[in-house]
Amino acid sequence: MAEQIMAEVSEIFFSEVKDPRVHALTITAVKVSADLRNAKIFFVEMGKDECSLEMRAGLDHATNFVRRELGRRMQLRFVPQISFVHDQSFGYGSRIDKILAEIAKTENLE
Repeated sequence: MAEQIMAEVSEIFFSEVKDPRVHALTITAVKVSADLRNAKIFFVEMGKDECSLEMRAGLDHATNFVRRELGRRMQLRFVPQISFVHDQSFGYGSRIDKILAEIAKTENLE
């Protein structure tokens, strides 16, 4: 179910949502509660380690539309309440990459 929601939400943002504040959005994961009533949609803003205020405002504005579209496309008995959560793991990963690159650079200089 989570994979299908992830694919549908990604498609909704790509083809239906016209808000320029969310144009750099990438959905990274979806976690659905056991009763399928709630879904946490994890995202990153491409090129940034942190979520900008504009991105958060755009997501807040689009939440009801995305939920409606999700219900229409998936034809579920209950459409889960969705919440968007910034995926911190990508920021951690990029910081680790930078540190490793600096270490490699200093080792090459010695």
